[in-house]
Amino acid sequence: MKEITFLKNNRRTTTHVLSVLLIAFCFFFPHYAGLPIFIYPIITLITVWLFLKYTTKESFGDLFFSFNRFELSAVWTGIIAAALLSAFFSFIWDPFISRVLPAAKMDLSDFSGIRYNPVNYIIILVMALVVGGFYEEVVFHGFIFTRLEKIFKGKYSTPASFILSNIIFGLYHFQLGLKGILLAAIAGFAYHAFILKFNRNLWYGLFFHAFFDFIGLTLIYLGYN
Repeated sequence: MKEITFLKNNRRTTTHVLSVLLIAFCFFFPHYAGLPIFIYPIITLITVWLFLKYTTKESFGDLFFSFNRFELSAVWTGIIAAALLSAFFSFIWDPFISRVLPAAKMDLSDFSGIRYNPVNYIIILVMALVVGGFYEEVVFHGFIFTRLEKIFKGKYSTPASFILSNIIFGLYHFQLGLKGILLAAIAGFAYHAFILKFNRNLWYGLFFHAFFDFIGLTLIYLGYN
């Protein structure tokens, strides 16, 4: 019996270590692999899928994403939530953070190519849906969150995992500068809360995230950011 318990604990420890390593991979690989935006998500998602299939015997359904769980309400509630969050950042957060961190700037140079360029604008909107909406939500608010929940077992597992996964999500956007990290973290908390509110259905966070990005990208395209 002791040997069985030891083997189970050893297997659990190994899984947790692999989970942490894969979380680190999801964080660093997109930034430092030097791959195009339409390539690194595929490699990362395949790696996550292999881990789920052969290590934990799970699927993307266990990360809250399933085509069978699609609900039309995820679209229109995502639009409303994105509009409200954008208004919050424009009229409350931006004036506040500009006073607190007057020297900090958000680095939007990666998106400068879409200004007044309709072709680039359409392409980046598609990428925002696929990479921002789908990929980032599956990885951060699906995979990383559920791994942390399994590691932080106990009464505070969910809130601790919720907080840490969104801190990681904010830091993941370090290329945007300090203001960008803070904005991404706050937005991440909002997307994630939406997912949990609607019975851990990732479609709600997906559309919320995508439409919020659509609004920000549209403002850049029109020259307002």
